[in-house]
Parts: sequence; structure tokens; C-alpha cells
Amino acid sequence: MPLSSPAAREHIHTRTVTCQGFRRADGLWDIEGHITDTKTYGFANNDRGEIPPGVPVHEMWLRVTVGDDLVIRAVEAVTDHAPFNACDAIAPAYENLVGLKLGPGLRKQIRDRVGGIHGCTHLTELMGPVATTAFQTIFPIRSREAEEKRLAQLTSGDGSDPASDAAPNKRKMPLINTCHGWRSDGAAVKRIAPDFYTGDEPIDEDDDSLREL
Repeated sequence: MPLSSPAAREHIHTRTVTCQGFRRADGLWDIEGHITDTKTYGFANNDRGEIPPGVPVHEMWLRVTVGDDLVIRAVEAVTDHAPFNACDAIAPAYENLVGLKLGPGLRKQIRDRVGGIHGCTHLTELMGPVATTAFQTIFPIRSREAEEKRLAQLTSGDGSDPASDAAPNKRKMPLINTCHGWRSDGAAVKRIAPDFYTGDEPIDEDDDSLREL
């Protein structure tokens, strides 16, 4: 359902964020982010002169390469448009994110390495949707392949299910309690991941999965 009809208004600014996930031939994953800011009016800029309507004030790119373990293997950052000539000089600083793991506490670790004068506000902001895009890219594929492998073992083996002997481990289900829809006492978890369903049990508010990325 779309938003309700708005009041009379004038379009002023558009921020567009696009993220894409790719599986590489070498087994790693590339997650690419692109951010632009455009305005509906032209204005003067000291470093760039006149910026016409629709020409980006900001345009930045990120490519983050991770493995199945979500550890960052490589980062490439590019600034195509910025309000100051000096802005693009900070792009190589994002290589300092190599070695971090996408997961709880990521935002703080990013701020520690490229926060403030050591980074670009917009490239740093872009790391948030890049991280969630990585989860959306990797987990469905890896889960599907794990299920295919399990079914293949059932077909070719003795008929026993290797997953049936493993005790449920909530730490292996990173989506649990990360939002209202994935709450452990909700209908979605009861249907999709019944081993992790808590029913009327209280939700563990100290669970690591509730911490910010």
C-alpha cells in the first residue's frame, strides 16, 4: 500500500542509495554501494562553480569484498562528485576497514577507523546498507546450498538426517530478535524456524543479535 496523498509541496532534494550483491568466481562476495544527492535547482559552489539542477552534489561508490564468514577482505571507495576538491583524497582510508567482520558492533568499529576527519560522512553512511545487503546476498544462497547438501546426503546416505542430531543453537540464527517480524515469540519464527521459537518465554534482551551493526 503506498503512502497517503501528500499535502501541496515542492520537490527539493533527492538522495538515492543503491546496493547490489555479487557472487564472485573465486568464492568471495562483492557488495557494491552507490549514493547520490541531487537538487531540483542550480546553485553556486566555490570549488565546482555552478552546479545545475539534477547534477549530483554527492556521488560516491563503495565495493566491499567479504567471504562466507563476513570478514572484509578488500574495500574500494571512489568519490565522483563532492562539494570540495579535497573530498576524494580520503577514499583510500576505507581500506582500513579490511579485517572487520560484518555483524554486531560494526558501526562503532567503522567510526573508530574512519570517523570524523578520518573519513567521508557519506561513504561511512553507505557502509550501513552495504552491510545489510551482504546479509541479504549471502545468507539465502548459503542456506539454500546447505539444504541442498543435506537433502543430497539423505538421498545418497543411510537415510538419516544429519541436522536432526544437532541441538538448536540460537547463535546460528542471526535474524532472531533483530526486528519485530523476526521476534522469537512471533508467528514468523514459529513457522520458519520452529527450533528457535520461544512462545511465551521472555525474549533475551541481552542477545548479541539485538546489538546494532
